Amino acid sequence: MREPRSLQEAILYFSNLDNCVEYLAASRWPNGVVVCPICGSEKVSAFNSTRRTWKCSTHHSKREFSIKVGTICEDSAIGLDKWLTAMWLLTNCKNGISSCEVARDLNVTQKTAWFMLHRIRLALQDEFFGSKLGGEVEVDETFIGGKARNMHLDKRERRITGTGGKDKTVVMGILERGGKVRTTVVANRRKAGLQAQVKAHVEAGAALYTDALLSYDGLAQEYAHKVIDHAEKYVDGKVHTNGLENFWSLLKRGIAGTYVSVEPFHLFRYLDEQMFRYNNRATKERKVTDTDRFNMAVRKIFGKRVTFAELTGKLCETSAF
Repeated sequence: MREPRSLQEAILYFSNLDNCVEYLAASRWPNGVVVCPICGSEKVSAFNSTRRTWKCSTHHSKREFSIKVGTICEDSAIGLDKWLTAMWLLTNCKNGISSCEVARDLNVTQKTAWFMLHRIRLALQDEFFGSKLGGEVEVDETFIGGKARNMHLDKRERRITGTGGKDKTVVMGILERGGKVRTTVVANRRKAGLQAQVKAHVEAGAALYTDALLSYDGLAQEYAHKVIDHAEKYVDGKVHTNGLENFWSLLKRGIAGTYVSVEPFHLFRYLDEQMFRYNNRATKERKVTDTDRFNMAVRKIFGKRVTFAELTGKLCETSAF
């Protein structure tokens, strides 16, 4: 069967475990040489079709390994058919997909679905490797958090329809026009923190567009910095932050409409998810299909792992922006 091009085809194709193993092996070892995930040796015995495993010739613990070892699926009792279907759903649903819905679709518990989705989000995390954005770059920040009207009465300090920035999480975004977006959770909107992120991720001399927040004052020394005052207008020729406003709209639609409630310490994972879909979206210049996006995600699941203890805060884990 040809490579699946739709969710229906993916479910049918990956219902065969041999197809799952063959597909993941081709993504993991594109040159056909199987490498031991424990010691890195290429001296590996032929594939055992009965156990669906390989065996490393070097003597060490865990010599026999399956395709799951060294991936986000390691030590998971969930079948690869369900893992790959969940990956297809998360990478291609524009507004994301909730753990409750995945639990119903895959016939697993909500807790299991929640854990699976967070491990997939880890795989979708982008590694920037010191590269910087250039050309025309937009910088903006937004608040993520609940509205006062949705809170229980005993949690409201006053009866209003909004809380401003109070008790909300600040998220900063940097968008290269025609390129990719980067986001991170920041402690506040103060000058030192925001400008440090700009200098870390934007090439000196780039055209930089921000709103009139005073924290961006002084960037004109290193960038062609232009400001749009939203109290007066939203667009002045090329000077605007509408690209990031579009991204914020997609992000908040997913959080409010799909996930409903997101804990601040998990927020960076949802940012990784939305960034992946946005950065790999189909445009006039770049044709990207659901299959392409899924293949990109699959190639990123190797060498990454997060445990339930780390997800629930029992072990320390930090986000790399």
